[in-house]
Amino acid sequence: MLDPRLHTAWLVNAASGAAAATVRAPMARPSSWRGVHDRLVVTDLEVVTVTHDTAILTWSTHRRDRAGRLRPAAADTEVLLAPADSSAAPATRYLDGRRTAHHYAEVRGLEPGRRYRFRARSDGETAVPGRTWVTRRPGTPEATGVFRTAPPPPGRLLRTIALANDLHWGEDRSGLIVAGLPPGLRHDDGLYPQVMTEALLHDIRRPERAADHLVVAGDLTDCGSAEQSEGIRARLDAWGSAGVDHFVCRGNHDIGRGEHDHWGAVFQPFGQLTCHELGGLRLIGLDTTRRRGAGGTIDADQLARLRATLAADPDRPTLVFGHHPATRYAALSNPGGPGFVLDHASTSALQACYRTTPGIFLHHSGHTHRNRRTRPDSGDVEYLEVAAVKEYPGGYALLRLYEHGYTVHFHRIAAAAALAWTSKTRKQYFGLHPDHALGSLPDRNHRAPHDFSGVTPLR
Repeated sequence: MLDPRLHTAWLVNAASGAAAATVRAPMARPSSWRGVHDRLVVTDLEVVTVTHDTAILTWSTHRRDRAGRLRPAAADTEVLLAPADSSAAPATRYLDGRRTAHHYAEVRGLEPGRRYRFRARSDGETAVPGRTWVTRRPGTPEATGVFRTAPPPPGRLLRTIALANDLHWGEDRSGLIVAGLPPGLRHDDGLYPQVMTEALLHDIRRPERAADHLVVAGDLTDCGSAEQSEGIRARLDAWGSAGVDHFVCRGNHDIGRGEHDHWGAVFQPFGQLTCHELGGLRLIGLDTTRRRGAGGTIDADQLARLRATLAADPDRPTLVFGHHPATRYAALSNPGGPGFVLDHASTSALQACYRTTPGIFLHHSGHTHRNRRTRPDSGDVEYLEVAAVKEYPGGYALLRLYEHGYTVHFHRIAAAAALAWTSKTRKQYFGLHPDHALGSLPDRNHRAPHDFSGVTPLR
């Protein structure tokens, strides 16, 4: 089901494109055409990540072909910075002379708790945000040219957990809502979920990320077939050990289309709750899927086990993950409507459990393919939806636990092939996908207090 507002916006976009097409007729090129044709277009600027000492910016560069269409064009990558409270002109803090059309700049060594003026550019041309409200609305870093770093929580860094979802291993076309509509996008070799997953697993092991664990909240596969389930399990096991390094739960795409539960045979049976202890930290995975349909539920047996598990140790720091978002706000704000997320009875029962369990600090979900820090219906637990790995914005969230709080930072996968696919899929759904999927800067980057003093550091 489509949100009527999205449907209206799509019609406006389509009508605008049609109107533009009606006035584009073959004619002699004006004398100024060569200047327009050769001009580098530097756009799609996004301040994706801002940590206590790092900012990551991405953008793309294009030139128009002879038909006036924008095509990727290689250029250099530069970011200039200055403290916002200084009158000094911004100075170059990042410069990469390698030529690319898909730009990724990670500026390190910033001061915590400071505002910075910035300018991103390629071949001397300033990058501007794309034609999306999420980066053009008043107050965004892309609109103001200013971002602010935030100090980390007090205490030592204890653990770093990568939160990911919606890998869709085996999918061959991206951007479909119903069969064949809207027109989907294909990768050059048809293996974009594998490209993105490989890049993800490499990215979170980089020294700058140093993830200790990976949590995947569902839709590991496209259709739950034996080949897809075995393929993604083998790749995850090559990265680390199940139940120690990586943890998963089922998504609706993992159900499968036949009678045999291939995904369950490879990972865990249908409707099963999982619980793991990691040096004082508890990870609980929920199976929120139905045997039919995209929406979610939690059966009585699983809820009973959850209640018993939480009641046995209510103060233990606990991260819960399940595929379907679990708040009323998520039900009303996603384009699929309430029937697309966890049903109301399960949501109410889940949140009742959380209200008597002070150790629970975060509930991680996927399914909506968007970054969204959802308002809880009650209590203090954070409900976090993380965007898909397999398409724009193409990334994962890093959850860092300190002794007295945690941070969440969304990271775009940095590999060149991943950036190229991410740039291509931002055009999905008639160009409206960024407004749905990227989320605001606070959705992607925030911190919260919590007592993790009982969690042992891994290193």
